[in-house]
Amino acid sequence: MSLRRVFSLAISVCAVLLLSACVASAAEEGGGAAGHATGIFKWINFGVVVFVVLWIFWKVLPPKFRANAETISSAITKAAAIKAEADKQLAEAETRLANLEQEVAELRVVAQKEAAADAERIRDMARSDAEKISVAARAEIEAAERAARIELKALAAKLAVDGAESLLAKQLTPQAQESLVNGFVKSLEGRPN
Repeated sequence: MSLRRVFSLAISVCAVLLLSACVASAAEEGGGAAGHATGIFKWINFGVVVFVVLWIFWKVLPPKFRANAETISSAITKAAAIKAEADKQLAEAETRLANLEQEVAELRVVAQKEAAADAERIRDMARSDAEKISVAARAEIEAAERAARIELKALAAKLAVDGAESLLAKQLTPQAQESLVNGFVKSLEGRPN
């Protein structure tokens, strides 16, 4: 029922009450004219108060009711939007939870592949380093061998010279020295300048 109908009904009820009060007061003739006028004024006063109250309700309450209805409607709309967003987040969370085991398995596979690649790379680096160390060690060994040969030749030459010197010192007696010097001088004399 609309608000205008309610207002019209209320005014009609007030008018009927006012008329019935007038009829009752007229039927009551025993109270006199002064009592009769007072009763009519009471009912007129009551009708005016009811009319003012209904007029205030008719002017003030509908906008308040409309504003309240709009507030409630917007709150319901917001709540529905929030519920929809929460349902969406819940569905996403359930989907992620359902896919979590698959993602973990995929991460494990990727980690194993990366670990295998890292291990192979480390092995390659170790082989490369071992080859470099081997080449460097061979070069050092060859250099040490050359140095040892040179040192051995120098030692052999020194020992040969020392051995020859000691042998020569044993064999070269003062008489042998004198015969050598004489032989050298004779060879020089026979030579032409």
